[in-house]
Amino acid sequence: MDLSRSQSNFQLGFGCSHASMTPTPTPRAPIADDSINLQVDQSFRSLPTTFPPIPLQLLEQKVEKITVEEPKKDGGDQKEDEHFRILGHHMCLKRQRDCPLLLTQAKHPKRSSIGDTDLESRRAAVRAWGDQPIHLADPDIHELMEKEKQRQVRGIELIASENFVCRAVMEALGSHLTNKYSEGMPGARYYTGNQYIDQIENLCIERALTAFGLESDKWGVNVQPYSCTSANFAVYTGLLLPGERIMGLDSPSGGHMSHGYCTPGGKKISAASIFFESFPYKVNPQTGYIDYDKLEDKALDYRPKILICGGSSYPRDWDFARVRQIADKCGAVLMCDMAHISGLVATKECSNPFDHCDIVTSTTHKGLRGPRGGIIFYRRGPKIRKQGHHSSHSDTSTHYDLEEKINFAVFPSLQGGPHNNHIAALAIALKQVATPEYKAYIQQMKKNAQALAAALLRRKCRLVTGGTDNHLLLWDLTPMGLTGKVYEKVCEMCHITLNKTAIFGDNGTISPGGVRIGKAQIDWFAFCFQFSDLSHSYLHRTSFLNRDTCDDNPRLYRV
Repeated sequence: MDLSRSQSNFQLGFGCSHASMTPTPTPRAPIADDSINLQVDQSFRSLPTTFPPIPLQLLEQKVEKITVEEPKKDGGDQKEDEHFRILGHHMCLKRQRDCPLLLTQAKHPKRSSIGDTDLESRRAAVRAWGDQPIHLADPDIHELMEKEKQRQVRGIELIASENFVCRAVMEALGSHLTNKYSEGMPGARYYTGNQYIDQIENLCIERALTAFGLESDKWGVNVQPYSCTSANFAVYTGLLLPGERIMGLDSPSGGHMSHGYCTPGGKKISAASIFFESFPYKVNPQTGYIDYDKLEDKALDYRPKILICGGSSYPRDWDFARVRQIADKCGAVLMCDMAHISGLVATKECSNPFDHCDIVTSTTHKGLRGPRGGIIFYRRGPKIRKQGHHSSHSDTSTHYDLEEKINFAVFPSLQGGPHNNHIAALAIALKQVATPEYKAYIQQMKKNAQALAAALLRRKCRLVTGGTDNHLLLWDLTPMGLTGKVYEKVCEMCHITLNKTAIFGDNGTISPGGVRIGKAQIDWFAFCFQFSDLSHSYLHRTSFLNRDTCDDNPRLYRV
């Protein structure tokens, strides 16, 4: 039977007869119920020879056992070979021949028994290890984890980019969802077995739209980015070619490095500045506020393809409507990085970037109190505005084409499989964001940040912009003769955690002249347990401790 031709047409029948594709069917021999009939269609054969059908039987029920006598060695036993049939041919399952190892085991049966016992003990150990909690499986890691837990709950946490997550979020992060690989988007996965993962991700997307009051026909969401930096770079990758232009707030002015930061010496720090051409706009050095008039002049001269608003250390509200006008004039896509104000946006405690921007990105672990990751919102459907007459980018389309570009940039361009445990945890956090209790927490956090700013101002401390409109504030330490690096180290010794930050006018972030103070974490404790927040007093007293320490050790001034 010739089975080597690729043009052959095979018909497989399980316990029944099937009609041939030729006009005159070829008679077939009866086959057993548990057999498979293999027939080659004669119309595809170049040879006139016909072959009778052969019943395909994987394993016949009848097994022939034939005793084969071998030369006896010291009274050796006879060997039995088991015969069966495949494709109508006799097959013989040979018994293992004697070898030195087998003969040795036969001479020492007790050693084989000991080996089986050792194997079972090893299997039992592996099973026990798989079910062990952390303190038994790895006491060293467990000890360090417990120390970090005590550090978090016993100290004063004032880092603006951190927050405490709820128990349900932590349970989802440590769940079995981390076992599943789910490359692709819901309904279009590379791997099978993702029917429930798809439901989890779709639910997370639905809750993200609900949390920010968005309509699904006007906005789409990608919840797979591993961080906001990854989300930002995915936007650049999807919309730009290498070398095309972006424009964002300068890092010493409160922007983020993922917006294309370069040092004053020209060193490119982030991947955004390495693969794309970036040009920053800055705050007014006298007031600390963004100078929107200068921003417009720079944007019209530079003509970026993406104009970025939002930052990581800007304590004031944004005029998104003004930035929208500038983007329209220079023909740029307007993108907002709302990582630090996402909680305020969701609860409508600040201006809303969704009213004016084309793309909005965010982290999920700051104000949203979710797992560490990123999220991308993008417009879909008909465009709500036309680009200005001065646009240098010819775009006459009437509908947004962002969805496919951004999703493709996230996967497969930049990432692999999404972290399903993170997406489930984010869905839990977004459900809480839509509650009245979360809104009350954000409102209290904003009030406490303003109260802290007022308390420091009463103590003659210099704050950038003179206060705050959100959850963070910037303390300029240069009038006190201190640097942010020294101050944060002394605070850490006092169990107060905050972070150094550059102040406009600094030459760079190597020795920044200020610190950034955030209220999200400590206010969650204050909101839940109702204790008095004396952080302003501790911070002010620590500044005097810094000066006394530096006076005694002049070398610290150079740190």
